[in-house]
Amino acid sequence: MGIRNRTFPLALAAGLAAFATPALAADYVQASGALSFASEYQGETFVGLFPGFSTSLSFDPAAPQAAKLDVTIPLTTADTKNGDRDSTLGTADFFNVARFATARYTASGFRSLGDNRYVADGTLELRGVKKPVALAFTWTPGANPVLQGRATVKRLDFGVGAGDWGDVSIIPDDVAISTKVTFRPAP
Repeated sequence: MGIRNRTFPLALAAGLAAFATPALAADYVQASGALSFASEYQGETFVGLFPGFSTSLSFDPAAPQAAKLDVTIPLTTADTKNGDRDSTLGTADFFNVARFATARYTASGFRSLGDNRYVADGTLELRGVKKPVALAFTWTPGANPVLQGRATVKRLDFGVGAGDWGDVSIIPDDVAISTKVTFRPAP
């Protein structure tokens, strides 16, 4: 067997090993983004933003089950462009920012739906209550990948809107959450 014939099996083995090596997740931090919530008050729809939220992500589309997502949301920054509503959101009946200044969403592992669509079955901690919340999102890969997603949060599960505000004919239980985050590689 000549040298040429001996190197072929080694080259083939090295090539196969490259395919068998698990892909490594890339670590990202938020470069820019928006996190919004939408609900109604007495039939009138309103939208609010959480400026200053931050997101970190470890993700490899080839191994979504190994992904990790962490979002920190400063509740004190809730902005609906209505000063009265914004100050009410900070009270003990709603976010209770004196006791719970931030909310946090974490997920370990995503489910692939195909076509760059995923679901993160995560946990939202809001007002000291932890509940599961599914975030459905699309992933646009690239040098600065983009995650764009939606979720529904049942506010009463977290005690948001206590007392008279618990009446779902005044404010529905479901709150629509939308986010679009552009990432950059983590330092």
